[in-house]
Amino acid sequence: MRGAARGRLLAILALLLALLAGCAVQTETLRRAPPAALAPRVELAATPFFAQTEYHCGPAALATVLAAAGLAATPAALGEQIFLPARTGTLQIEMIAGARRHGAVATRLPGTLEAVLRELQAGHPVVVLQNLGLSWYPLWHYAVAIGYDLNTGDMLLRSGTTERLALPLSTFEHTWVRAGSWAFVALPPGRWPATAEEAAVVEAAVGFERAAPPAQAVLAYRSALQRWGGSLSLQMGLGNSLYAAGDKVAAAAAFEDATGLNPSSAAAWMNLASVRGEIGQRAAALAAAREAVKVADSTWVERARDLLASLERRP
Repeated sequence: MRGAARGRLLAILALLLALLAGCAVQTETLRRAPPAALAPRVELAATPFFAQTEYHCGPAALATVLAAAGLAATPAALGEQIFLPARTGTLQIEMIAGARRHGAVATRLPGTLEAVLRELQAGHPVVVLQNLGLSWYPLWHYAVAIGYDLNTGDMLLRSGTTERLALPLSTFEHTWVRAGSWAFVALPPGRWPATAEEAAVVEAAVGFERAAPPAQAVLAYRSALQRWGGSLSLQMGLGNSLYAAGDKVAAAAAFEDATGLNPSSAAAWMNLASVRGEIGQRAAALAAAREAVKVADSTWVERARDLLASLERRP
């Protein structure tokens, strides 16, 4: 984009941002009564910066958070993987998948401004999606939040070709909410966002398991269970990852813990029975398979019976 056309677009954006800078409920609440233990100012100044090329705000933002997490990636390489020429942009699902392919656990954040600020306070740059236009004429843009200042009312961003953009919090709130309040943090396996919720963690861990080596998935699940120890999904994921890693004894122990978390889970009993059978614990395998048949609903009962019959035929 050149000359007059670029100038007109910048003028339009300036006008739109000015219109958006009105009342912002979350911003006003945060500035009037800051939440407990929230620092008034944070800036992650060491966060790398990659100036975007045309339409490549997604690859640039993703490269930024991956580099901040100590994972090698460049916007050019990421552009080949996640940029969709037909859409002249990058979909959110591709941003998440791209992070996982490069060894990061990408976790969605709660859709609140406070959650973004608390992640920054925890030292985690945050990928955010903004709509710099209007609902009927969207202008989608990925940026990376690297800090905030409640006193001046600014959000600090790595954005486009600007290394340090100080955007009014109220304007940021409007543009972010217009894009669905979508944000995520990308961290090495073993670390989780400060504000992460269990459902988002399960989704992140399962997605990471599909893209990562089993040993890395085990690390992600074990660390998640330290915070969400009552999650059957995480416990089952740990068992599956240990099995994929070749540690069947540890996998059996993980599935046994899963049956303790939810004794009515036929899937947990079946996995336990299968692994116990493979490691030569025939009596324990049969006991687990019978329990699976006992608790199974219509979705699982035939498979549970087939497993039991198979184990009974084994010598």
